[in-house]
Amino acid sequence: MTGHAPPPEPRRVPCPTCKRPAVFAPSNPSRPFCSERCRGVDLGAWANESYRVEAPPGRDNDDTLPD
Repeated sequence: MTGHAPPPEPRRVPCPTCKRPAVFAPSNPSRPFCSERCRGVDLGAWANESYRVEAPPGRDNDDTLPD
């Protein structure tokens, strides 16, 4: 017996789109998503402005920002 332990299982995280387990390792090019499809669904949601990053209140009327 050589004492070599098997490699650890890759970390799994819930896919942000469908919540199925997704491998979070370099072997998954779509990480943190489970598939290219879920990755595309998420990108489409950003493109359609389904997700928004809020700005601090009052930035619309800030005269110090360039037009």
